[in-house]
Amino acid sequence: MSIDQHIEQSDELTWFKSSYSGTNGGDCVEVAADLDAVFIRDSKALGGGPILRVRRGEWAAFVALAVE
Repeated sequence: MSIDQHIEQSDELTWFKSSYSGTNGGDCVEVAADLDAVFIRDSKALGGGPILRVRRGEWAAFVALAVE
């Protein structure tokens, strides 16, 4: 699996907050996608926290296992 911190492209991405994240400011995960990868970040660390980058196939495999 390839995992990178991918900060420089984050301004060009459209981020979506997890539907499991509460409205009270608790644990929040956001994801964004481009043609080649899916990006994951902690929504509480928007100003410069790490962003995880995985290939789309790897994300699809993760999601398939997570919903079982």
